[in-house]
Amino acid sequence: MFKFKLEKHSAPYWLRILLPFIAIVATFILTSIILLISKVNPLQAFYYILVDPLSSRSSLIEILVKTTPLFLTGIAVTVAFASGFFNIGAEGQMMAGAAAGAGLGMIIHNVSPALGIPAMILGGFIAGAAWVLIPALLKVKLSVDEVVTTLLMNSVVGYVISYLLNGPWKSPLSGWPQSPEIDKSTVFFKLIPKTRLHFGFIIALVVIFLVWLLLKKTRLGFNMRASGMAKDAAYFTGIDVNKTMLISALLSGGIAGVAGAVEVGGIHYHLIEALSGGLGYSGIIVATLSSLNPLGVLPSALFIGLIDTGSQTLSRAMGVPVHLGDIVQALLLLVILGTFLFQNYRIRRVK
Repeated sequence: MFKFKLEKHSAPYWLRILLPFIAIVATFILTSIILLISKVNPLQAFYYILVDPLSSRSSLIEILVKTTPLFLTGIAVTVAFASGFFNIGAEGQMMAGAAAGAGLGMIIHNVSPALGIPAMILGGFIAGAAWVLIPALLKVKLSVDEVVTTLLMNSVVGYVISYLLNGPWKSPLSGWPQSPEIDKSTVFFKLIPKTRLHFGFIIALVVIFLVWLLLKKTRLGFNMRASGMAKDAAYFTGIDVNKTMLISALLSGGIAGVAGAVEVGGIHYHLIEALSGGLGYSGIIVATLSSLNPLGVLPSALFIGLIDTGSQTLSRAMGVPVHLGDIVQALLLLVILGTFLFQNYRIRRVK
């Protein structure tokens, strides 16, 4: 009689490269089963999800619009995870940054956009970093699990924003739970006229490049990666792991906060409760799919943006619920976690 067990094993380089693609294929196989049960043709459905959005200029631009915040939340999670701080609170940090951006947009008046837009970005960064500060301190000072604390902070910021939008920030014009419009000096300019693609897209690309430089070319980046790969070994080499983890946590929360400010300044022009819509959680999928490679965030986020846009196209064309995209993303995360297990383990048959 044979049994199977997991044993430590370093996967070859070629397999590590293939694992994300294997995860994607496996995800679509599982999604096909769900579609067949729902009596939907999987091939036709995948055409509307993966091909149709690429067939027109307007839908291509919309993919870039949806990808912009995913670039930022994905790279935010990458920074934290790479250093061993498992930040599940990018959703809340993004909303904190959005609230700060909206607040600054209501305060700032009659200044140049050259001052207004950087103020929005800086305010979003500070708010996001401040929101992750408590979980980060609890982690480095008391070893409290950051997965729990960052996740709980998402709910806290939700209640704070709900209070603001139903109280002091409630729009006097519409009466809806949304803040007043931000000043025009804090509105991001459009990269392509008469589209929704805005300056935030450039900001996101610059942030990804800077994070790549940080992690790959600096001493601090080396300390972050060393702390994430082997905390005990990093201690013995003289790295201050707690200080490094605290810095990476604040940087991660700050970048997620910038994502919120960018959505306010580039898309909504006011604060609403549903502004994020799960983009912080999608950032976890983007970071995981990219294997925590900063440059890998680019194709990973574009792929998730394509699925999001394609799910809406599929819903209009075939009447399939638009939440199919959420199902694909959830399955993708689970499959990725399963397949990436084989980076460091293999299944061996034993007697």
